Amino acid sequence: MGRLSTHVLDTAQGKPAAGVKIRLYRVSGNSHTKLAEVMTNADGRTDAPLLSGDDLKVGSYELVFFAGDYLRATGQAKGEVLFLDQIPIRFGVPDAGAQYHVPLLISPFAYSTYRGS
Repeated sequence: MGRLSTHVLDTAQGKPAAGVKIRLYRVSGNSHTKLAEVMTNADGRTDAPLLSGDDLKVGSYELVFFAGDYLRATGQAKGEVLFLDQIPIRFGVPDAGAQYHVPLLISPFAYSTYRGS
């Protein structure tokens, strides 16, 4: 059974990023369909997979992490315009039966991601 999950780590503070809003979209051409909106828990994870089973389909998806809100709330960023605010990560799911984990590592001036397990 396929599954999509994520988590967020604050590399500047060396801890999970709790309270990060995340939106998940299915992408088709220039069209985005919102599938979910969640917040990370104290462990920087979502309480449940973003998609699983028949809900995960072959195709393109986009996660949007509201990093700016988190960075402001933790005092790591100030001002109306931030270097990093909303971070979109677009990725493909070629096998709906596989597990996809898309973590985000953030700091006020950098981020990275990878396909995790």
